[in-house]
Amino acid sequence: MAAVDNMTTRKGALAFSPRAVFDELKGKIARYRLFRQTMNELSTLSGRELADLGLSRSMLRSVAYEAAYGTK
Repeated sequence: MAAVDNMTTRKGALAFSPRAVFDELKGKIARYRLFRQTMNELSTLSGRELADLGLSRSMLRSVAYEAAYGTK
């Protein structure tokens, strides 16, 4: 059992490769763009349209955040 406790994997070393960093950055940018696009689209809706959706203007940021990044 002692040998198993001391084993390391190379996956941790690969997490800092330039490709992994680039892929992570690309994902973050894509999520932010989705957030901004959702905010822009929701902001163009009238108060009546938002009410039909069950939303208010104060909820737009949290709705857009949840759409882009998942649950809070």
